[in-house]
Parts: sequence; structure tokens; C-alpha cells
Amino acid sequence: MATGCCGTKKQKLNNSSSVPSCNGTSVSQMVALPEMCFFCFDVLYCHLYNLAPPKTPSFSNDAYPLFVTWAIGKEKRLRGCIGTFNAMNLQSGLREYAITSAFKDSRFSPVTRDEFPKLSVSVSILRHFEDGDDYLDWEVGVHGIRIEFINEKGNKRTATYLPEVASEQGWDQLQTIDSLLRKGGYKAAISSDVRRTIKLTRYQSEKITVSYQDYMNHWNSQRC
Repeated sequence: MATGCCGTKKQKLNNSSSVPSCNGTSVSQMVALPEMCFFCFDVLYCHLYNLAPPKTPSFSNDAYPLFVTWAIGKEKRLRGCIGTFNAMNLQSGLREYAITSAFKDSRFSPVTRDEFPKLSVSVSILRHFEDGDDYLDWEVGVHGIRIEFINEKGNKRTATYLPEVASEQGWDQLQTIDSLLRKGGYKAAISSDVRRTIKLTRYQSEKITVSYQDYMNHWNSQRC
């Protein structure tokens, strides 16, 4: 299921890869790579200009939850951010969400050809999912959080923020939780009792960001 990650315009899958180190312990291996961002740019360009889709990329096709975020301008204003908590093969998942986040984020109009040279793209690979003991069992700047709660009408709702959102907005834990409740559609007064009913899952992400200029430099280097 597609999920928006960032909330406002301003504002457990444990498939971690590891390799043995020289002392016998496991060392986490990075999954997110710049090539994934270059591929997202390729996919968007082909879609905007009605071209055949780009060829299958060479990066890993392992399955992970993922998000694709488009930003625009020097100030990197949010332009679209959608992803999934279902593990998807990276090659097909990034192909799908590069388009979905650019054209189907309900907070924004679809990305245009004129905007393409002003964009940057971030790929977030979500890992290390853990159940929180309560709504405060996570760390700002380290964890993304996903909450499940019952709204004032008795319906189950969910909402999420990626790890960078709280830090970028300058929020503490309580402000983040309350903002996330509002994002998820909770309209009544938020009390301590309401917060205590939240089921929280914390996670971490690997995030790679590439600008249009980075993309063009990469594309030109491939031609040489």
C-alpha cells in the first residue's frame, strides 16, 4: 500500500544485509546507492517525454520497504513523497514509486517537464523495524516512526514520518506524535490518554539524495 511520508508541504521487515568483518562480527552493508537515484531520474524523464522505459538497472533487486522523495529548487521544497512499507524488489519498486511520488501525491500537482531540471530525488530504504514499548520509545533524528491508532469515530488509522522529518521541522517527540496524529486524520483533542493508546513501530532508513546536476554529470560520464 502506498504511503505518504512527509505530512505537510513545509513541514517487521528486518531484511538487513551484513558481511563478516575481520574479527568475526557482522558489519551492516549499505543498500541505498546513488545509482538508484539516477534510475529514478531516468524513469521520470522517460515518462515525461513518452519514451520507452529505461533498461533494467544493475543494482540489487532484493526486497525492501522504500520511499521516493522529489524536491525542487535550491531550497529543496518538497514536491512529492510516496512509498510503501511492503517489501518490494528494488528495481520494480523504484520504477513504480519514482512515478507515483512525482504524479500521484495528492498534496501536489503532477511534476512537469519544465520542473525536471530543478529537481532532486531521494531514495530511502527502510530497515531495522522494531515495536516500540510506547509512543515515546524512539529517538528524534535516528528513527522514523509509524503509528496505529483509533480515531474519534472508532476507525483504525495509520501514519508515518521518515527519520529526517522531525529534525527538519525542529519538533520534539511530543510535537511529532501530535503532528502525526493530525496527519492520520485524528480531529478531536489530543490528550495523554489518546497518546497512550498508540501502537508505535520505529525504523531506520538509508537515504541517498541526487540533484539534477549530479544526474547530468553521471549521464555525461556514461557517454564518454
